Order: sequence, then structure tokens, then C-alpha cells
Amino acid sequence: MSFEVPEDCRYLESHEWARREDGTARIGITDFAQDELGDVVFVELPEVGDAIDKDAEFGVIESIKAVSDLYAPVSGEVTAVNEDLFDAPELVNEAPFGDGWMLEVDLADESEYEALLSPDEYEAQLG
Repeated sequence: MSFEVPEDCRYLESHEWARREDGTARIGITDFAQDELGDVVFVELPEVGDAIDKDAEFGVIESIKAVSDLYAPVSGEVTAVNEDLFDAPELVNEAPFGDGWMLEVDLADESEYEALLSPDEYEAQLG
């Protein structure tokens, strides 16, 4: 089975993605991750103004199969949270790289973004 791995994103081994846009990064989980989780029923996210740290837990995602921690691909201050997910968590399944995004952060360190897995490196780890 083949999964969507957009070229304009960088990835964590734990299946989160980041897409850089003018000093900010939009963050979510990958197509592979949402497929493994199954139907997402709840997402817990930080609030605007919260600080997140690279590789630290920033939230929780719950599906009909499992509860999983979400890990930050980059450090920074949360500038936006996708509040649509509180009423429609299934957006994560329907469009993990689109309407299912989770949060946006002001990048604290651009080099953290550069150090994430490239699309090719991420695909290679999926086997």
C-alpha cells in the first residue's frame, strides 16, 4: 500500500510532519499514521501561546483502536490551533496534510526543521 508523502514537508520517525511557511511551521500527523490509528475520535492539542519543544509530547490523539501521544517535530510558540478538529476529528483521517492539520508554531530554530527526515528518508523508513 502506498501512502501520501508530500515533498514540501519534513518528517519525524514517529509519523508527525511539519511544513514550513515564512518562519512558521504547520504540524500534523502523516497519512501512514492516520491509517494505522484508524478512525480518529478525539484530539487534544496545546493552546495558542503555549511553547512546544522538539521531540516532546504536545498532545494526544485517540482513535477507535488506540490512544497515542503526539510529538513535536520542531520547537516554538503555538500561533494557531486547528479548532475544527475538536468538532470533526475525522478530518485527520480525511486530509492529514490538508484540513486535518493540527497546529502552527513560530519556529524557534530553523535548523531543527532542516534536521527532520526528508520525504525520501521518511518513505524509506516505512519500508
